[in-house]
Amino acid sequence: MVKKLFIVTLALVMVFSVTIFPLQKQGDKIILMASDDHAWGYPTVEGLDVMAKLVNMWTGGRIEIKIYPSAVLGSEKETIEQTQMGIIDINRTSISPLTSLYDKLNVLALPYLYRDRDHMWNVLNGDIGQSILEELQQVGLVGLAYMDSGARSFYAKKPIYSPDDMKGMVIRVQKSELMMDVVRALGAKPTPMAFEEVYTALQTGVIDGAENNPPSYLETHHYEVARYFSLDEHSMVPEMIFMSKVTWDQLSEQDRQIIKMAAQAAQEAEIKLWLDQEKAALKEVQDAGVTIIHPEKQPFIDAMEDVYKKYGAKYSDLIEQIQSIE
Repeated sequence: MVKKLFIVTLALVMVFSVTIFPLQKQGDKIILMASDDHAWGYPTVEGLDVMAKLVNMWTGGRIEIKIYPSAVLGSEKETIEQTQMGIIDINRTSISPLTSLYDKLNVLALPYLYRDRDHMWNVLNGDIGQSILEELQQVGLVGLAYMDSGARSFYAKKPIYSPDDMKGMVIRVQKSELMMDVVRALGAKPTPMAFEEVYTALQTGVIDGAENNPPSYLETHHYEVARYFSLDEHSMVPEMIFMSKVTWDQLSEQDRQIIKMAAQAAQEAEIKLWLDQEKAALKEVQDAGVTIIHPEKQPFIDAMEDVYKKYGAKYSDLIEQIQSIE
């Protein structure tokens, strides 16, 4: 019911696009709505909870962040649009669906871009990553901080040891041209699909596989219907906490700084939670009978040549800067 109400509201906003949504208040208290498509207990949601508690504490209860997990406000695409319009105040999604709004983000999602996790965080917390957060204001969003989502790998109803095993397979991807081209480069057919629809699609044979990180694979119970997890680790796609510029522009400078600092603290908390949950997730699915595969990565890397030509040519200097960071 809540989701349907927000979709109807969104449709009205698109008709009356000049509408500016004022800050939601209860007396003198500002109420901010935060969205996440994962459930309570998932690291990103727990990170948002840390952010909410810090904002509440640092403002003496004057600002309250209400978290709506489990995609209750809509799919990632729907909530991003609502955040642009000021219906949702704070959002946490992967950067993949944001690439359609801001092309430069494709660079951060390129396959095998980072040497390891430390390299990724040096990029994101450095000048390059922080500049990109600022630049999102061009599309009606204010980047606050990044979150960890580990490395994404393929899971399927049959083993994947090499790109040859993927030929002809139908693989679910996020609504991202980059991810669709990655799958095509490996010889499979990409099918964009909402996150919450994947289990049934795997169960009924509409798709042969998908790609995600270990905690998501466990949380969604996809391991029940796709019993082979191939750790090709094709991409480390960061998550992002961002805010509606409509909301941001109505806040005082002091409140903006508080929210930014709380988001950065949420990032630190989420990274620690992520590492623990990733390790535990792999053990749990393996104990449940999933076959964990460690494929030779070089054939997958070699298949990405055309992907880099298409998405990297425009930002070749930026890619070189990223690769030169220690």
